[in-house]
Amino acid sequence: MGALSVCTYVVIGLVGVPVFASGGGPAYLLKPTFGYLLGFIAAAWAAGALSSRIRPAGMAGHLAPAFAGLFIYYAVGAVYFYFVVNFVYRVQVGWQLWLVNCVLLTIAGDMVLCFLAAAMAARIRRFL
Repeated sequence: MGALSVCTYVVIGLVGVPVFASGGGPAYLLKPTFGYLLGFIAAAWAAGALSSRIRPAGMAGHLAPAFAGLFIYYAVGAVYFYFVVNFVYRVQVGWQLWLVNCVLLTIAGDMVLCFLAAAMAARIRRFL
């Protein structure tokens, strides 16, 4: 259901509703950061599938799906970014600059968010 939700959001943005950071519309497909939106879809599906398989109970159990989703999100987004910048825009970006800008500058904050989400999920699950 999470992947379907994110997919709906992406489709709404692609048809022109300005829900993305820089607006919306089909031209957004050629933006280097569009891959992170695709990564959201894949990450939501993977985190949901993993959660339904392992049925996490505590915070530690919720961390595995969160970090799996984070890894997929960065893998899809960063690779898309690299290919669009290098092969569509034809701006040569080396892998070191790509790694720093697309992963290392932001992943620490996202890891903190994974811990916070896992803690919240564990607390909320007690009431369900």
